[in-house]
Amino acid sequence: MAALNYNHLRYFWAVAHDGNLTRTAVRLNLTQSALSVQIRKLEEQLGHQLFERRGRQLHLTEAGRIALDHADAIFATGKDLLSTLLQVGAARQALRVGALATLSRNFQMAFLKPVLGRNDIELVLRSGGAGELLRSLEMLSLDVVLTDQAPARDALTPFVTHRIAEQPVSLVGTPARLAVAASLAERLRTEPLILPHSGSSIRADFDALTDRLNVRPRIVAEVEDMALMRLLAREDLGLAVLPPIVVRDEIATGLLVEAGRLPGIVETFYAVAVERRFPNSLLRELLAEKAI
Repeated sequence: MAALNYNHLRYFWAVAHDGNLTRTAVRLNLTQSALSVQIRKLEEQLGHQLFERRGRQLHLTEAGRIALDHADAIFATGKDLLSTLLQVGAARQALRVGALATLSRNFQMAFLKPVLGRNDIELVLRSGGAGELLRSLEMLSLDVVLTDQAPARDALTPFVTHRIAEQPVSLVGTPARLAVAASLAERLRTEPLILPHSGSSIRADFDALTDRLNVRPRIVAEVEDMALMRLLAREDLGLAVLPPIVVRDEIATGLLVEAGRLPGIVETFYAVAVERRFPNSLLRELLAEKAI
């Protein structure tokens, strides 16, 4: 196999970061056709198309995203070489993780723990809404999305959904609020409740539970963000319906306590990827440890 032409790679790298062939050609003082030829030669050598055109925009293919990861590492190493004679550390591999903005931070940390602190890994973390993150996943700018709702899969959206954890759901409150013993039905009937938003799976299961118990709960707050639910529970606004992992530290210190598990209610966590010809090996390692 012929040696990689780094001039071709540098031209590709510049276009990939600009996202615009014409603008890059002007910046590099080249004609657009000359720049296109250089990129085509790199594609021929690698045996894969690196860009696809959508309208006037260039978008990286999966092979292009992988080539860009390596190009970033190669040229970063070259920059280090110019500044010092001693190169410290090894090449770093990127892992791009998206997570729902409302997802438990404790769960996210538990999922990522095997790769935290590794000098050979660059961890890129993004949060946002489900639609935004899944679109980024489809465009290959993310390797995985962490969510508590499994997305639909069809021929146009080839998501691969891994069920990686299940957490029980409990009633959680301050020790003062839970000082007097009471049954689950009594607490649900008499105590003010902080509930997840109506679109969540926990809320659907909770509503079914209160219907079975013939209880009409007194709702003081409906919240999307688990972190905000935790804060409201700490402020003693009421009993919160959430997985204990969300308030693990508060339970450990006695600031909050569990009133009891809610029967039949769990929160399921998913790692969503897409079918890829070149899957990220780091993601494979994480999923091998976490999948259930």
